[in-house]
Parts: sequence; C-alpha cells; structure tokens
Amino acid sequence: MSLSLCTRLTFLVLPVITISALAQQPSNIDTQPMTVRLSEINWGPPGGGNGFPVGVRTERQGADPVTGGITYYALFPSGSHFDLHWHTHDEYVVVVQGLLTIVLGEESHLLEVGSYIVIPGNMHHSWDVHGDEDAVIVVRRGGPADFHFVGK
Repeated sequence: MSLSLCTRLTFLVLPVITISALAQQPSNIDTQPMTVRLSEINWGPPGGGNGFPVGVRTERQGADPVTGGITYYALFPSGSHFDLHWHTHDEYVVVVQGLLTIVLGEESHLLEVGSYIVIPGNMHHSWDVHGDEDAVIVVRRGGPADFHFVGK
C-alpha cells in the first residue's frame, strides 16, 4: 500500500507542529533563577537520633509545586550513620563533599565527590560517612518526603 505525498508530508510535519506548540506553552510553575554556594548555606540546627544521623543538618532549596518533592542540602557529620530506611518516592542525590558508603538493597557503594545516586521508591538504603570530613549531599525527591525505618 502506497501513501500519497500529502499523507506522507502530514506524518512528517504534524509532529514538528505539535512539538513547537508544546514548547511555546507558558509554564504554570513560577521558576526563579537561583545560585547556591556551599560555603554560604545557612544550615538548619543539628538534629538526628531515632535512625537519623546525630548532628545532621539540612537546608531546603525549593519544592516542586506539582509533585510536592523538595530539593535540599544535607550535611552528615564525619563518622555518622543513617539507619536502614526507605521512602515512598524516588530520590536523586549528588555527593558534593566527603566520602560515603551507601547500601542500596543488598549492594554497597563507596561514593566520593561528584557521585550521583538514584534511589527508587521503596528501596531500603542506609548511609555511612567515612574519614574526618563531614559529608554533604544535594537531594531531590520525586514526591513528598517520608522516612520509614526498617525494623523500628
């Protein structure tokens, strides 16, 4: 079966028109430009305990108005441990300072600065910070934050 030239052109042009129209749609999200320097973060007060690393500090950077997922920095003191836990939503993490080990399910991974981690929702994971330096990560969540500790 042979398609007419007009039909073939429609198949080629229609996706381009659709993509162009979508690209020109205004966003419902009021995104503002932002820069963050690690040295200038106003860390929240130390917290922790009950499974969280003692002395952990965070600084929220923003929230997705559609998913409710937040983006934040977290500082884990050197030598600290984050008990085995899971979250409902996916978690995306970049290591910006320090040396950590993360256990994802049954696998252990040594992470240095620049490492990127994807933690699927419902996956059990834990963290350990190595060395004399505090560890800092940037976290983005795929939905509202929740923490479920395993065995507690």
